[in-house]
Amino acid sequence: MILRIWSRFACACGIGAAGSVEVEQYFRPIATDPTLKSRAVRGGASTLLAQVVGLGVQLASTIVLARLLTPRDVGLVTMVLTFSMLLQNFGTNGFTEAIIQSESLTHENLSTLFWINVAGGFGLSVAFMIVAPFLAAFYHEPELRGICLALAVSIAITSLGAQHLALLKRNLEFSVVNVNSVSARALSVLTAIAMAWLGFGYWALVANVVIPPLLMGLGAWLCCAWRPGWPGRRTNVRPMLKFTLNTFGWFSTNYAGRNLDKLLLGRFAGSAALGNYKRAYDLFCMPADVALLPMSTVALSTLSRLRQEPERYRQYYLTAISLIAFIGMGGSALLTLIGRDLIHILLGSKWDEAGRIIVYFAPALGVTWLYWTYGWLHMSLGHADRWFRWGIIEMIVTCGFIAIGLPFGFRGVAIAWVVSFCVLFGPGLSYAGRPIGITFTAILSVVWRYAASATVAGLLCWGVLHGMGPIATVFDSLNVLMRIAATGIGCVILYSCLLLLFPFSKTFEPVLEVATMLSPRWMALFLGKSTAKSI
Repeated sequence: MILRIWSRFACACGIGAAGSVEVEQYFRPIATDPTLKSRAVRGGASTLLAQVVGLGVQLASTIVLARLLTPRDVGLVTMVLTFSMLLQNFGTNGFTEAIIQSESLTHENLSTLFWINVAGGFGLSVAFMIVAPFLAAFYHEPELRGICLALAVSIAITSLGAQHLALLKRNLEFSVVNVNSVSARALSVLTAIAMAWLGFGYWALVANVVIPPLLMGLGAWLCCAWRPGWPGRRTNVRPMLKFTLNTFGWFSTNYAGRNLDKLLLGRFAGSAALGNYKRAYDLFCMPADVALLPMSTVALSTLSRLRQEPERYRQYYLTAISLIAFIGMGGSALLTLIGRDLIHILLGSKWDEAGRIIVYFAPALGVTWLYWTYGWLHMSLGHADRWFRWGIIEMIVTCGFIAIGLPFGFRGVAIAWVVSFCVLFGPGLSYAGRPIGITFTAILSVVWRYAASATVAGLLCWGVLHGMGPIATVFDSLNVLMRIAATGIGCVILYSCLLLLFPFSKTFEPVLEVATMLSPRWMALFLGKSTAKSI
């Protein structure tokens, strides 16, 4: 891997020649590949490994920065990020998916998209600088002016590397993408910790936002041999632009629904309360960064190549969500039981309010993971317009529930957020799967056993540890680490035992299938036969 990246670095610097064959590989039409399944699974394994490493880096940074900074520091930066991240994603959400799922791609089309993206990114960056004083006045926080100016830079930077990263993903070069991403984030975290240690306060968090897109963009340019030309006059990029605008339209409505809670809490509850809420929300979402995001990257590239084969498409999707349900539902029960103690031990006593908040988020972990896969269906099928339309419905429903929960404080907002996604879960997946024949009944048939087992395991574990007098007394006397260990072990054992009550092949088949693809020899010996099926 190091040699491969070095060879691309040499080509980019003129040390070697990045031949036309290497460039043309990015413009091959999407077609069914006999090795597609193997490449997808190995790409997923590589991405999962990178995300595990990334989680370690992120978790370490969260722990260290939480002890060096205050909830107010986090709240101040969150106030600006609520707006800036929407604009920063203009360069990635829409253009990336349009490139990945496009049946055919030309150098002229891609060059035109590149310059449109760059122009949009720099325009939004300037616009965000202009509104900085108004944002500071809205929150009554003068410090937000400087934060806005700094984060505006990241909007322009992100647009410069979006096309190159998309090309690497389109070509299933996930190992290159992952090394690039992990390296950028690690360097960013080290910089942020050093700045916090030296007393820069919230500027450490600002640096942790600005540095990753800069380093990832630079790495993408070095690892991808393609270079943009001038915009073409006769290129037919209108279909891709329409797809991009629909995709970003969905992202905007989705973003509005998921960030209204932070905007309102920041405005009416203050930066400290928002900081606690944001930390709870981030730790709730952190497992998805490890388990769901890498799978999403691989799934979109793979499903885009299977859309002409509906049966294989449906089988791949149902296998993928079985694995998500297996991990996510168990995670829901576990995080609900240990979330409060986990935040106390990781972040310290000054973040105990965040520990109380995360308990309201945790039960919906598995449901939200499954719900978020509706984007795989819309994007891989090329139905960005349907995705946008559903995003409007999602925004209305989510904002409505948050408005109801706001008078009850951050606890009411957290509960409202969870309830909204439980309400949207069934209709959202049904609407997304309709064009390819994936019904909600089919989805329930593969995930219900994980949900039932997790629910029963969580209730039994809580009842034994907190409801049975002698055991509860002993449990409450344990220190935090021992309580987390006892709860975690008990919950995992109960969850596993309950799953074993169901047919083994249906319950554990997705895990075994992935393991077989990764190491077919020892798995064949262990199982006595190959469990892999043709997707």
